[in-house]
Amino acid sequence: MLIKDEILDKIKPIIKNYKVYLVGGYLRNYFLTGEISTDRDLVCQNNAKELSFEIAEKLDATFVELDRENEIYRVVLKDKTNYFDISKALNNSFEEDAKRRDFTINSIFYDLISDELYDLNNGISDIENKIIRTPDLNNLKDDPLRLLRMYRFKSLTGFEIDETLKKYAVQNFSLIKNSAKERINYEIIKMFEGNSISQTLIEMYDDGVLEIVFPFVSEIKRVPPNSHHHLDLIHHSIETVKNIETNNPLLKIAAFYHDIGKPSVWTIEPVGRHRFIGHDVKGAEIAKSELKDLKFSKKQISYITQMIKYHIYPAALVNCEDKKKAFAKFVRKLGKNSLDVIELSKADRLSALGSAVTKEMLDKSLSHLEELKKYYLEVQSILKAPKPLLSGDEIMNILNLKPSKQVGEIIEKLLEAQLEKTVQTKEEALEFIKNKAVKQLNG
Repeated sequence: MLIKDEILDKIKPIIKNYKVYLVGGYLRNYFLTGEISTDRDLVCQNNAKELSFEIAEKLDATFVELDRENEIYRVVLKDKTNYFDISKALNNSFEEDAKRRDFTINSIFYDLISDELYDLNNGISDIENKIIRTPDLNNLKDDPLRLLRMYRFKSLTGFEIDETLKKYAVQNFSLIKNSAKERINYEIIKMFEGNSISQTLIEMYDDGVLEIVFPFVSEIKRVPPNSHHHLDLIHHSIETVKNIETNNPLLKIAAFYHDIGKPSVWTIEPVGRHRFIGHDVKGAEIAKSELKDLKFSKKQISYITQMIKYHIYPAALVNCEDKKKAFAKFVRKLGKNSLDVIELSKADRLSALGSAVTKEMLDKSLSHLEELKKYYLEVQSILKAPKPLLSGDEIMNILNLKPSKQVGEIIEKLLEAQLEKTVQTKEEALEFIKNKAVKQLNG
């Protein structure tokens, strides 16, 4: 088979003195796509720590102890992208180690020196047949989080899940609640990286396990289709995930959560129209709490809740009289996240095709979003370095003002005018602050 990998070639002179195999996701991905991964798992029959130290020393890399008790170590190369995870074989036996792996597709072993494969569980055959199996159901009892990982691999590969495995997983899925939230968080993010995430979410919902991971599902699944939505709310949310074109797992998570606020503000008018006034703001509040419980970082929560809060903002600009001004305000508010909000708004629009939504309405919305996207791309250079044409000191001297909130507001107005391209020179900036900015602020 002879894998062509320069980094693996560098460690061959080192590992020839040990009994060691390349295992896991690296080989799975290699058989799937032929691509080389940056993370490489090694299993050593003994002396895993000694091997890790030696690789780190010879490659001028960093040694990290991940789990002293189970002898699991990491060696991070200088580029901070490539790394090795090195562990001791279970009971010093490669056969036992292979049998205790989570899924057969992850249990292939490869001897880098002899160029021989060790495939005790027929993992290669399962990759060829596109099926997810486990070598032993007891392996899932030992670590219930593997039940969620099963769906993660479903999302990443698009493979079918073996019937015996599926039956066991559905019956025992609630056991994942005993797993550390940080580990659950890792599986969620990895799952949303997959190209088959929408199919996976539907399968989890049909299996009755989706709300065990995402409690809010029990609420949104109550909201039925209506004149503006051809799908009920849970399937609309999943369809929105499907319509996200960029491979950004956090944006896909935001798409899944984007209507989380609807059940709490849901009203039905006498004529039968469903209304969800303020669901965007309410949704951001609710999502913040749920995401915090799932151990998302503050930065991740800030991004996802911003997406939720502003997901209908782009569509609301479609009928503005002064689009240039409205667009400038939008990109000033959303900054570098403008394109992601536009992408989410577009995905939401494509996922809401109720009887009251005509083709003309859809085309107009999509055309508007494309116009807003084009505008952002034209002015993003100003956003990257949002430097006003006049400094705060200059504005205070010209208008005879003291340091105050008003000065900051004038600077903001000037930056908006720059984005609108109504002010492009210092002379125009002087004229603007004298005749327009102060008047606007004074009403």
